[in-house]
Amino acid sequence: MAPGPDLDAAFAALGDPVRRALVARLAHGDATVGQLAAPFELTPQAISHHVGVLRRCGLVEQRREGTRRPCRLRTDQLSLLGTWIDEQRRTWNDRLDALEHHLTDDGAAR
Repeated sequence: MAPGPDLDAAFAALGDPVRRALVARLAHGDATVGQLAAPFELTPQAISHHVGVLRRCGLVEQRREGTRRPCRLRTDQLSLLGTWIDEQRRTWNDRLDALEHHLTDDGAAR
């Protein structure tokens, strides 16, 4: 199994709206850099740079198919980010529930 994504690098990469749009596009299927560049007013080289950032943080992979180099979203790695977010959400929900319970008990004791 490949190592998980670097959370800092992955979240930094997803902080860019172009890269979020590329991830959203790749969620629908593989695409070449040229196909990814089509809806943007950016050069294929600029899109290639964004793909490189997503590759380096582990969210996208590219493979060779003759002269084509299609990109694929690594959904397994993306789901690791979702797992981390879910854990944080659970932790904070538990803390807020405990605070609410404390405040409710404190108010009833007065």
